[in-house]
Order: sequence, then structure tokens, then C-alpha cells
Amino acid sequence: MASTKTARPAYVCAECGWTTSKWVGRCGECQAWGTVDVAAPARTGRTQAAPVSSPAVPISQVTLESARSVGSGIGELDRVLGGGVVPGGVLLLAGEPGVGKSTLLLEVAARWARAGRRTLYVSGEESAAQVRLRAERTGAIEDNLYLAAETDLGGVLTHVETVAPSLLIVDSVQTIGSADVDGVPGGVTQVREVASAVIQRAKRDNIATLLVGHVTKDGSVAGPRVLEHLVDVVLQFEGDRSSRLRLLRAIKNRFGPVDEIGCFDLVDDGIVEVPDPTGLFVSRHEQPVSGTCVTVTMEGRRPLLAEVQALSVATSTPSPRRTSSGLDSARVAMILAVLTKHCQVNLGQLDVYTASVGGARLVEPSVDLAVAIATLSAVTGRVAPTDLVAIGEVGLAGEVRKVSNLAARLREAERIGFRRAVVPAGSEGLASFSGDMSIRAVHTIGEAMQCLDASPRLLRPVD
Repeated sequence: MASTKTARPAYVCAECGWTTSKWVGRCGECQAWGTVDVAAPARTGRTQAAPVSSPAVPISQVTLESARSVGSGIGELDRVLGGGVVPGGVLLLAGEPGVGKSTLLLEVAARWARAGRRTLYVSGEESAAQVRLRAERTGAIEDNLYLAAETDLGGVLTHVETVAPSLLIVDSVQTIGSADVDGVPGGVTQVREVASAVIQRAKRDNIATLLVGHVTKDGSVAGPRVLEHLVDVVLQFEGDRSSRLRLLRAIKNRFGPVDEIGCFDLVDDGIVEVPDPTGLFVSRHEQPVSGTCVTVTMEGRRPLLAEVQALSVATSTPSPRRTSSGLDSARVAMILAVLTKHCQVNLGQLDVYTASVGGARLVEPSVDLAVAIATLSAVTGRVAPTDLVAIGEVGLAGEVRKVSNLAARLREAERIGFRRAVVPAGSEGLASFSGDMSIRAVHTIGEAMQCLDASPRLLRPVD
């Protein structure tokens, strides 16, 4: 008599979906403690052919009217989305707690309702009274904006059928649960079921849907990775707690580009757009100041001017300090080594501090030349003029490498009022730039420093 083998239970991590054949206290994939639990039993049987919801048609006969993007009323959000919100599209907005996700989406809901379109805002984290209180503070009280505090998936779907909105906002997907699925809200099985049901309803009724998602401690979207695959757009809302500036980035976008960013300012009465954020990262000095240099960095397709500052102080310790704020400390250390090797700058007895202005995070290699000029200015006491920008990547051999989108960077600098630039020689963007800026192209870091030292127009001593 053949013996039947009993199927061993499978265990799954509620955070990342990692599976194992035996229970463990710590997930082997995301290293989270206490998140591994018994998975729901798999269903057996084969799926039979069934009636289709709509027949297949040639792609040339598919109409595009229902997929045209609609402006949300917030220009910075529409810039990131590639024109606006697409009816039937599902967007996932993720960000750290307190960054302003709910405030931003409540403003989107208010402007959508202000245009005469019905909106449903489902809150699973706050009560209706709490959301109303925030809406009064931000001026988001509209007759076409419907509010529901609900944590049950069935109740959410009932609200959708009753209100029949053209825009649905769920805050957040991790707080909604289904009674028909095992697990607690926020688990892998629950998040997958809730997202699938909401997406199915959005596609069927052509409802633009915005979902709020939590993030883990490393900044990634919490829950199963399949959640990011199911939705059409994944946006990341970023911001430093010490700064009011908020940046909106697209990680995935089926309807537009993923290299655009939106800038917002978190104020007392809500959140406002910042269409020109350059002034936040540049402090225009009336008189030249040593240890400063302005550069142009690219945030997606948008060029942003940012100021780099450096300070050098004599020290008697055998290990001088190297401190950076807003800059990549590894690249700053490399630039200091290049200055020591190729420009004969003695930094062995100096503490060097480098920082960006306004809390900007400058990680692009194109800011290397500005860091080098600011550091040299701080060490020698000579100052660069206030209308100079420096753009270029510095290599270990002392060469100044080309950067992308140079013409766009120079046009932005000229628009703000800068009239001089130091850039890498042989850059493709120089031929297409037709501005009135005085441009000096350099091949090496030593040549750039000699150029600045030799020309009193570019670098002059402190009075």
C-alpha cells in the first residue's frame, strides 16, 4: 500500500513575502524579527475557460479617450506624472511618517472636487473628524469631496459604489483589511488582496485611484514587492525633518517619464508648490565670500542651482577632521586627495568642513568642481565672484570629466543671473548653448585652479 506524504506547512514573512518550510524567528530576506507566520493553504484544481469581460480587438481599434490624463490641479504633481492623473490608473504614494503624504493627497482631493468632480477620500488611519480638522486648516472643504473612515475592504467597496467618485484616495493601503483573507491588515496576504480588489474596481469603473503606502526603515515600500508591480505609478515623497522642502519622485510610471521631480513647501496651512526652488539652495551674497561656489545639479530633467560651502581650520591633532553635510563624504575625501596631489594644496594640518546650502542633497558627480573650488577658496583665502558657476566631475587622475545636459544647466544659471562658468572642455552641450555667459573650458583640475588664480576677474584676493 503506497503511503501518502503529508504536505508540510509553509511559512511566509509578513514584511517581504519570503517563504520557508519551517518557522524561524527572523526573516532570512529582510532580517525582520517576529514577522514569519504560517501561510494560507494553496488551493488545488485547474482553472477552466470562462466567459470574458470584453472581446479582444485589434490594437488600432482601441479608443484612447478614456485613457487621456486629467490635470490634478497641482502643477508639480502633474509634472511628475507626465501630464496628470489617468482615469482608471492606480498610483501608489510612499514616504516616511510625517513627510506630508496625507496633506498632499487631501489638497489633490480638494482641487479635484473644486473642479466639479466627485471625490472619495477613505481614511484608515484617522477618524473623519481628524481629517475634517486638517481640511479646515488647509482650506480643503468642498461639497464634492466625500470623506469616509473605513478599515474594512468590503466597506470601502460599498462606499465606492454609493458615491461613484471619479477620484478615489485610500490612506493607507496597509490599514485596510479583508474578512475573507487570513492575516492582519498590512500583512503580505492582506495587502495583496486589498490592492487587487481596489485595482480591479478602478479599472472596471474607470476611477483614478491614489493609494498611500508605508515604508520600511530603509525607505523602501512596505509590504510585498508585488504591490509595486500591480499599480501603474509608484511615487516617493521625500523630505528632511529639519527642512520644509519636499521632493516628489517617480520610481515607476506607465503613463509618463520617471526622471521628473516635483518640489513642495510644507507650510503651516498645508502644502504649496515650489515651481522655482533654486532660491532655496543658493544664498546670494552682496560681497564675495571665501569658501563658497555655486554649481548646477540635475534633479531628473530639472536643473537646480545649489551652493557649496567649505571651511578650513588649523588643527594640532594628528588626524584632521573631514566633515560633510549634504554631500557625499566619500567623494569629498577623494576631491581633497586630488587637490593635495595635483594642486599642491597642503591639507594635512587643516580640518575641512563642507556643506550644501538649504539642506540640498548633492550626490551628482557634476558638483565635484564646485567642491574643489570652494575648498581651495577656503584654504587660500581667495574668493570667487558671485556670478560664477562651476560644473564638472573630477577624476582621480585630476581630469575634469564631461557631464550630461550641460546646455540646460548653463541656461538655468544664466536665467538666474550668473554670467561666468567653468566647465569641462569638449562637452557636447557647449555647441548648442547660445547664451551670453563667459565660459572657460578646462581639461584638468590643475588647469581650472591655475585659470582661477591667474585671472583676477575669476578669483581675487580678499581685501
